[in-house]
Amino acid sequence: MPSQDARPTIHIPGTTSHTITPRAGRADREGTLRYLKAGSGAPLVLLHTVRTQAEHFRHLIPLVADHYTVYALDLPGMGYSEIVPGASYAEPAMRAGVERLLTELDLHDVTLVGESMGAVLALTAAVDLPERVRRVVAVNAYDFRGGIARSSLLARVVVSGVLLPGVGPVIAGVEPKPALRKIFQGGLGDTSALREDYVDELLQVGRRPHYPSVARGVYQALPSLIAARSRYPEVKAPIHLVYGEKDWSRPSDREANKKLLAAADFTQVPKAGHFIALERPDVLADMLNAVA
Repeated sequence: MPSQDARPTIHIPGTTSHTITPRAGRADREGTLRYLKAGSGAPLVLLHTVRTQAEHFRHLIPLVADHYTVYALDLPGMGYSEIVPGASYAEPAMRAGVERLLTELDLHDVTLVGESMGAVLALTAAVDLPERVRRVVAVNAYDFRGGIARSSLLARVVVSGVLLPGVGPVIAGVEPKPALRKIFQGGLGDTSALREDYVDELLQVGRRPHYPSVARGVYQALPSLIAARSRYPEVKAPIHLVYGEKDWSRPSDREANKKLLAAADFTQVPKAGHFIALERPDVLADMLNAVA
């Protein structure tokens, strides 16, 4: 069974792995954060979604590293960031991890790119740190009721089980490969974009000690992502909303955000699902490189 400091099985060419240690006196509340770094230029920060990690951007990073210095963060408790017993995984706590990256590394002129949960965090972190954020690209923002449960019947059953009192922690610790693969395929227009080595990597992370408590905590905290929508209009930086045509969000969800952020650019990617970074990284790269 992998330990807290298990190493990833996937290496993204041109990247190096780094950590940010807890701030003085806060080791019992915030753990060490791990991030990948690549490229040169203005900073581009990539924020992944639920049950994923920095390697989620394995295909995007090489496409933008000639234009940006890329920082792909493992959100608190996820990927290979430290798991702190009893930690919160509500939106404010996740956002605090993002803001640690920006402030501890003293990043300015930042382009924040988030997918799903990461999209919400990109928008709310931009509210808190307007002097550091240049623009926000929010991909398939996970700020609507149902979320991953809209993916498939299997996803609804699994998420509902994880949230149950008593047996929920047990269910969270049971993650058969076929089930994980099926749930992720439900977020793709092109299921071939889900590589077996990535599924294996996610399973390794899922076997880290105490990771089931992280997974359960994140699912329990999903309502806080919906609540965070109220902060979107406070973002001062330019915003680009990106949705896959086959994303879990409904047209009404997308229209609600277009109305809330009337000045934002809007792109819908044909035939793509929820995980655009996996199946259409070229689309994201073209958007980012055009404004580097």
